[in-house]
Amino acid sequence: MPVIIRVSEARVRPDRFEAFHDMIVSAVREFPGRYPGLVDHEVLLAPPDSLVYVSRWRSEQDLAGYAGEHWRSSPVVLPGEEEYLLAPLRVRHFTLASLAPGSAPRSDRRPGGRAGPPGDRPTGRRR
Repeated sequence: MPVIIRVSEARVRPDRFEAFHDMIVSAVREFPGRYPGLVDHEVLLAPPDSLVYVSRWRSEQDLAGYAGEHWRSSPVVLPGEEEYLLAPLRVRHFTLASLAPGSAPRSDRRPGGRAGPPGDRPTGRRR
């Protein structure tokens, strides 16, 4: 089963950004010891108004143990967090796509299951 990556994005009042950052870091610092299914986590900052908490979970059950049964749609809101926010938290979930040769997404595969030559697929570079 692939790791589930949970991304919680906060739009923060610029005048409260530093205080919110301190509160979040203090709150999540102990999460690995409290939630055994938490593989890794980090806080990403984009001052003056955006903070993202990224957590990686071993399974849906582990994630539900942290975020509750409605983990797919409901963010975890810490007590008092709303006073720092410009808008409600946004939560999304991802899994990793392999970049290994031969693991191209189905839409990139030719009939018969073969991946096309590199020139037939987007490279990710802008022209």
